[in-house]
Amino acid sequence: MLKAGVLGAGHLGKIHLRLLQQSELYDLIGFYDSDQKNAMQVAKEYGYPLVASIKELIDIVEVVVIVTPTLFHFDVAKQAILAGKHVFIEKPITNTVAEAEELIALAKQQQVLGQVGHVERFNPAFTAVFGQINNPMFIEAHRLSEFNPRGTDVPVVLDLMIHDLDAILSVVDAPIKNISASGVSVISETPDIANARIEFENGCVANLTASRISLKNMRKSRFFQKDAYISIDYFEKKCEVVKMKEAPEQPDDFAMILQNAEGVKKQIYFDNPHVAENNAILDELESFAKAIKEGTVPVVTLKDGKRALSVAYQIMNCF
Repeated sequence: MLKAGVLGAGHLGKIHLRLLQQSELYDLIGFYDSDQKNAMQVAKEYGYPLVASIKELIDIVEVVVIVTPTLFHFDVAKQAILAGKHVFIEKPITNTVAEAEELIALAKQQQVLGQVGHVERFNPAFTAVFGQINNPMFIEAHRLSEFNPRGTDVPVVLDLMIHDLDAILSVVDAPIKNISASGVSVISETPDIANARIEFENGCVANLTASRISLKNMRKSRFFQKDAYISIDYFEKKCEVVKMKEAPEQPDDFAMILQNAEGVKKQIYFDNPHVAENNAILDELESFAKAIKEGTVPVVTLKDGKRALSVAYQIMNCF
């Protein structure tokens, strides 16, 4: 078991603490939170060991799980990496792209691994169809949330849209050619709703919308590619694959056949892949433990986190 500690015991930090304690791959050594009142309450209520400082926590663990506000990700991750510790950093990886680049260089220098908490990569609806997303040419993503004051300290692009940016960048194997976007601040000091259009050099276009002032929650993406349409509902954990293949000469009576203007006939097939129940945060933590043990590349690397952050800033620079 890997000795792990958590920095930050807010809403998400408590989830990480609970799951690390449950996991058979980690030994939860303790946690630190700069809010002493909150730290004492969490320690008393849940029984997690509380340590006196960030340095003390880093010294006694092998893996540091960073769930502090984004503004502090860089400083604490740098301390941990320089101490030779592996780091799991909640998204976004850092506050700036330059900070992310420095962490990547330090991790390479210290020969430690890092993973970023882009949890939708472990959403069972996404993993169920990931292998079938092949060279998509048009992507639509909608991520809408009801208003919640927690998280409004950062723009909606860094709060919500970055989830879809990471997922899209993981399936589109091409550089970005152009980005256009708009954002509007309605309640917060930073944009609460944003739309972005990303054009890739291979011709793929992604259209993303994120809002944190909606009347309902929605997290859906659609991928269109040659002879296939794939939809993912991250919120409901459902997915659907619609494929088209050359129609047989004698289709059965219930076959759905489409014929284009050139007379080419194709048959439509519907597939609802099995979506296994899981805890995505536990899966991402345990996949990181396996990468450390086996010396393999984490599912969401520090470079992946930096790329998503970089694209997010390119989008925000359009506002």
